[in-house]
Amino acid sequence: MYNNPSSESTPQNQAPPKDNRKLIYSLFILALVLTWGYIVFDKSKSKETVQQLQTQVSTTDSSKAALQQEFNTASAKIDSLSGSSVKLNGAMKEKSDSIQKLKSSVASILRKKNATAAELADAKKMIDEMNGKVEELYAEIDKLKNENQQLTADKTQLTTEKAQIAAQKDTIQQNLEKTTAEKQHVEDVASTLHASAINVEAIDVKRSGKEKETTTAKKADLIRVTFKLDENRIAPSGQKEIYICVTNPDGTPISRGTVVTTREDGDKQYTDKVVVNYQQGKVLPVSFDWKNGDNKLQTGNYKIEIYHNGYKIGEGSTTLKKGGLFARS
Repeated sequence: MYNNPSSESTPQNQAPPKDNRKLIYSLFILALVLTWGYIVFDKSKSKETVQQLQTQVSTTDSSKAALQQEFNTASAKIDSLSGSSVKLNGAMKEKSDSIQKLKSSVASILRKKNATAAELADAKKMIDEMNGKVEELYAEIDKLKNENQQLTADKTQLTTEKAQIAAQKDTIQQNLEKTTAEKQHVEDVASTLHASAINVEAIDVKRSGKEKETTTAKKADLIRVTFKLDENRIAPSGQKEIYICVTNPDGTPISRGTVVTTREDGDKQYTDKVVVNYQQGKVLPVSFDWKNGDNKLQTGNYKIEIYHNGYKIGEGSTTLKKGGLFARS
């Protein structure tokens, strides 16, 4: 007995199966469209992000380049400070050290290849601070230079005034010395004694001791000089040295080689020195005898000069003649 396959496999009144392929295809296409849309959207967002990043990098690079330029300019100013002739001390030295620290910090940031915007902002602030301190330091240095120039000018003026004062002092000293010398000269002259009533005579001393004036050379045993030291109210009382200079008729001085320094004639050989005790304001008689040893006196004119205090205070002379039958004794 054979069964009908169609009657066995298909129930009666059963509906035919639905075809879902269209739905699946539609869903697949929708998914594909969405996927491509997302890919396109994501690619667009990525491109936008890249562009933004590129813009940020470009902006950062531009900012960094600008900061580098500012930093270079500021560094040049800072470097010029080290070449200044002004020596920095105290607060100025501290400010200079602070500037160098800021410079070092900024340089460290600018050396970074991937410096952040925040770091560059910090660098900008530090550069501005650095510039401000540099300007302040320049102003202080200029002020100090002006003060130094004024001090130099004052020192030059003081040196000039000192030289003028020294020259004036020298002039005053010279005038003082001159005045002192002139005063000393006046005092010397005023205190120098003066001889008057000078008398020079040849004396013949007899065996009995009796003395007699003579004009005959062969009879003369000595020459006597007498004079008065006049009243002087300037010369102080005390011992005074009076120098007697006798000159032979032939012009040679009668001396043992001793000399007296005179004010006008220089060193002069003198015959003898007479020490007298003078009283201020008094007249003092003085007598001096000169004997030519055992030798007889020469004929001719004998000149006698009297010195005190280096000045010649008087002079006199006597003439001895050759003796004869009618010669006056």
